[in-house]
Amino acid sequence: MKKETQIHLGWPKVARIGSLSTKGSVLLLCDMQEKFRPSILQFTNIVSNAARLLQGCRILGIPQILTEQYPKGLGPTVPELGAEGLKPHAKTSFSMLTESVDSSLKSLGDPQQVILCGIEAQACIACTTYDLLERGMEVHIVADAVSSRSQTDRLFALSRLKQSGAFLTTTEGALLQLVQDAKHPSFKEIQKLLAHPSPDTGLLAFFSSL
Repeated sequence: MKKETQIHLGWPKVARIGSLSTKGSVLLLCDMQEKFRPSILQFTNIVSNAARLLQGCRILGIPQILTEQYPKGLGPTVPELGAEGLKPHAKTSFSMLTESVDSSLKSLGDPQQVILCGIEAQACIACTTYDLLERGMEVHIVADAVSSRSQTDRLFALSRLKQSGAFLTTTEGALLQLVQDAKHPSFKEIQKLLAHPSPDTGLLAFFSSL
């Protein structure tokens, strides 16, 4: 019998499971601007959920980066997001990863987990996600804080991004993953943000049709 040679390859590679952590994470807030208000599906609820994410990340000490798409034409970030104090990064590219955003990420120590929300799913959210994934970063798309002008584009974009390796989550899911334990010193503050369930933004169609 031929003797088989065994080669030690070390520990097997473990697939990423998408467990969020407050360490090495950053929140990206994409283009929630005035001119999009009348045309984006569920705009009010999307911004409301993004605002809760922003508040939660502030409580947990997770840095935040805000972009605006061509603000001269599309206006400023809507006030109800509560992003006062964040200096917006103006852009014309669909990807959020502009030179100024790259510089901000480097100054934060190159975080490897990104929590992403905003608009539009098939454009800026998609292009940003692809760029982040190509860099080997872990992307968590908060589906109930992401939208488009049409539900079709929104749902198919989310499906495509999931196929590419992004994790889909919700506002409440993301915040609870970050806290991990009811003994967390900030749990009661986060719990207050989640006192009322997130509004329905039409995501059930995503699971029933795809």
